[in-house]
Amino acid sequence: MSGLRVSVDKDTGVAVVTLDRPARLNAVDLELAGELATTWREFRYDDSVRAVVLTGAGERAFCTGIDRDVSVPQPGSPYMQDDPLLKVGPKANDLWKPVVAAVAGMACGGAFYLLGEAEFVVADETATFFDPHTTYGMVSAYESMLMAQRMPYGEAARIALMGTAERISARRAYEVGLVSEVTPVGEALASASRCATVLAGYPPEAVQGTVRALWAGREAALSAAYAQAPALIALGNLPAGRQAELFAARRNGGHRVR
Repeated sequence: MSGLRVSVDKDTGVAVVTLDRPARLNAVDLELAGELATTWREFRYDDSVRAVVLTGAGERAFCTGIDRDVSVPQPGSPYMQDDPLLKVGPKANDLWKPVVAAVAGMACGGAFYLLGEAEFVVADETATFFDPHTTYGMVSAYESMLMAQRMPYGEAARIALMGTAERISARRAYEVGLVSEVTPVGEALASASRCATVLAGYPPEAVQGTVRALWAGREAALSAAYAQAPALIALGNLPAGRQAELFAARRNGGHRVR
């Protein structure tokens, strides 16, 4: 069963891409990762799509990162890593049409690969953001690198280091620049769609050129940072078995929201 829903409004030029695994809190498995990459690349050739809204199904989560049931064998070298989430975003697939993310509920860990490649993020009041990597003995590398370009350093460091002990509320995310708008409960998708409709109504060459220019301002720093990520992950991650033990021992309700 597909983990992705895609609808295109030919009149407005807006596509809505929905992560559709609500029973798994929209966690990304290998099939969904492949579907996302394929969808972004197909949009490159579909002139009827001029702007995209990315959201998650259900009320509990936008996305909770990689599905814990996914097993990805890794090379023995610390200089190489196989990360299935590296190709889930639009920019990683050479799509330069604007993407607006609509977030309700949890957005954590690997969700930042997607949020980091969106032009901006609209969240409703239920949204919370956190990065569980350190709690489970994993290095937050690519996620932190993306967030460090969307938030002040101290805030990016805090969310990366505090793990599951702390979640950032939608309001706090707005205050530090991760989120551009906070809506009432249930209205993030509608608001993001209104923004996307405006973008889709402008001359596409100008919009896409602006998206490319904005990303170019970040690209050099990200490329240099990404080059270091495989070794940092290989050297800093606990063995998979120990990570699983920590994950199994987690306690709900042990975090606070700010």
